Amino acid sequence: MFHLQQSATFEQIVKKSRFMATALAVETEDEAKAAIAAHSQAAANHNCWAWRIGMAYRFYDDGEPSGTAGKPILAAIDGQSLDKTLVIVTRWFGGILLGSGGLMRAYGGTAAACLKTAPLLEVKPAVQAGVSLEFSDLARVKARLQAVADLEIAEERFTETGADLVLRLPAATLEIVSRLICDLTSGRSELLYA
Repeated sequence: MFHLQQSATFEQIVKKSRFMATALAVETEDEAKAAIAAHSQAAANHNCWAWRIGMAYRFYDDGEPSGTAGKPILAAIDGQSLDKTLVIVTRWFGGILLGSGGLMRAYGGTAAACLKTAPLLEVKPAVQAGVSLEFSDLARVKARLQAVADLEIAEERFTETGADLVLRLPAATLEIVSRLICDLTSGRSELLYA
């Protein structure tokens, strides 16, 4: 899964019609609505858009034949595994009808080209897990955990016999970290996760 690091724009002419795509990072539906209002061009014939935030998504054809603009824009977002992303494709009509297939290619292609120019940030699914350690194991385990890429010790609470750690780590490394803790403590401690 990827997020946009910054907004991007792309413009092209397709059979005398001008298409301009704007890709923006959005966190909420309200933020997406505000961005659509701010970036839509009043002088244009169509301001079509699509956004995805987690499992939620919306798309809009703005007067183009149903399914020829918003869906292809959403397909471009999903095709690049993007989340929290809005793409608006504005069209200024050039006098030549493109037909349904032509519109789908123009809207989807303009959106995809715009997203390909945007700098992306990979988002790795993270999970939270906990472990209780004795004082004799604490320093050694913490030192080894800090060597694990993208692992964060989110919380450390001291107890009478050691400490409880709350870890935030990539889901893909869960099994490796679990085995590491078990090996380092000779089975005295184990990683607990839901």
